[in-house]
Amino acid sequence: MRIRKVVALGATLSLAAVLSACSSGSSSAGGSKTVNWWTWDDKQAAAYKVCAADFEKANPGTTVKISQYAVDDYFTKLTAGFVAGNAPDAFQNSVQFFQAYASQHQLLAMDDFIAKDKFDMSRFSVGVDAWKFTDGKQYALPLDWAAAALYYDQDALTKAGYTADKLASLKWNPDDGGDFGKLIAHLTIDEKGHRGDEKGFDKAHVKTFGFGQVAAKDFIGQTTWSPFVSSTGWRLGDKQSWPTVFNYGDPRFIKTMKWVRSLTDKGYAPKIGEFTSSVSDVDLLSSHKVALEMGGSWEASTFAKIPGIKAGIAAPPYGPDGTTRAVMSNSNGNNIWAGTKNPDLAWKWVSYMGSEACQSKASLTGTFFPSIPASMDASAKALAAEGVDLTVFTDMLKNKVLYPSPVYGNGAAVQDAMNPLFEAYFAGQKDDSVFTGMQEQSKTLLAKN
Repeated sequence: MRIRKVVALGATLSLAAVLSACSSGSSSAGGSKTVNWWTWDDKQAAAYKVCAADFEKANPGTTVKISQYAVDDYFTKLTAGFVAGNAPDAFQNSVQFFQAYASQHQLLAMDDFIAKDKFDMSRFSVGVDAWKFTDGKQYALPLDWAAAALYYDQDALTKAGYTADKLASLKWNPDDGGDFGKLIAHLTIDEKGHRGDEKGFDKAHVKTFGFGQVAAKDFIGQTTWSPFVSSTGWRLGDKQSWPTVFNYGDPRFIKTMKWVRSLTDKGYAPKIGEFTSSVSDVDLLSSHKVALEMGGSWEASTFAKIPGIKAGIAAPPYGPDGTTRAVMSNSNGNNIWAGTKNPDLAWKWVSYMGSEACQSKASLTGTFFPSIPASMDASAKALAAEGVDLTVFTDMLKNKVLYPSPVYGNGAAVQDAMNPLFEAYFAGQKDDSVFTGMQEQSKTLLAKN
C-alpha cells in the first residue's frame, strides 16, 4: 500500500454552512488554542489549508497548525512524539501502523464523540471498518480512498492499432497474459523499431517498454500486480480484518508472479533497478520509456497534465473469467492522539475534516479522492472542467469493482521481512518455493502485536 493547486468552488459554500458544520462538534473552553495536525502528503497538507481557514473563522481564537513530513521520516517522528509526550493532537495514519499504535494505547477511541454529536458514519463510502480495532471501537475517520488504474500514452496505443474501447474490453489470465498480454508485447518497441511480438525484437535494447514496472518490491502490490491476481478471486489475507496468514502460497498467486516475472524476462517490462527510485510513473510515461502502466488514483490529475502527451486512463483488465475486475482500495485514517491535551478541540477539527463542506473544498485539487460520495462527485465535476476525467475511478466505486485493503497487524515487521524476498524473486535470485516460506513466515509475524 502506498503511503499517499487549489481552484475555486463551482458553487461557493456559504460561510453560514461552514459555521454550522464547524460548530457541530464538542465545545471547547475559551481563549486561544492550537490544534496540531500532521500528514506525510504534501498535497493533502496544501489542500486542507482551505478547511483550516474556514475552521479558524468559525472558531475564533483557534489555530490549526498543519505540519507535513516526508513519508520516510513521518512515522519515526510520530513514534518519537509518542515517547516524548509531544505528538500532534491529530494525524493522518496508514492501516499498516494501526494495530501497533492502538495496542500501545496511543490512539483515542472516537465512539463517545461520535455518539454525542450524532456523527453519521454512513456518510463515508470507503474505509470505516478498516479503522475498527479488535476491541470493536472506532479509532479514525476515513480521510480519503485510493485505487489503481491503467495510465497510457494514447498516441502509442493508436499506433499499435488499439482504441480506448478495445483496451477497456481486454481480458487477462496468469497462464499467457491473455489479450492484455498480447497488447503489452505489441506496445513494446526496441531501439530498431521492432515490436515485442515481431521477428527480430531485441529485448536487450528496448526503447519503450509495453508495461511499466510491475515486479514490485512491496508485499501488497497495490499499483502493480494486485489488480491482476485479485481478478482471479485471490485475496491477500485469510480474512478481511486481522488475518492470520497472507496467502502467498496460493497457486493463483504463484502463477501470477511467474507471469509478472516473464514480462521482465521477455523485455516487455523494466526489471527492478532499471530506473532509479527518483523516476516517477509520470516521468516514465512522459519520456516514452513506457507506453502503459499501473498507477494510483492520486496521480490522475498529474498524468492528465503531462505536457506534449495525451494520457488516457483505463480500468485494469478483466480477469480469467472475462467478467471480473477487482481492485483493492485503501483508506487512510484521521486519528486523535490519546495524549492530546485538547481532545474536544482535536475531535472538532477531525470531524470537520470528515464533513462534506470540508472534503468538497479540499478535494477540488484532484490530488486525493474524498471518502464522502457527494464530495467525490464535486471533485470529479470540477476536474472534468479542467480536462481530467475521473470516470474510471467513480465507475469502480459505483460498480463495486473495489474491495477494501485488509487490516492487519505488525505491518512494519511484515514489510521489512517480505519486501526483500519479493525483490529477490523478481531479480531471479529466488524461485517459486520462496512463496510457501513467505506464507509460513507471515503467520508468525501477523500473530505478534
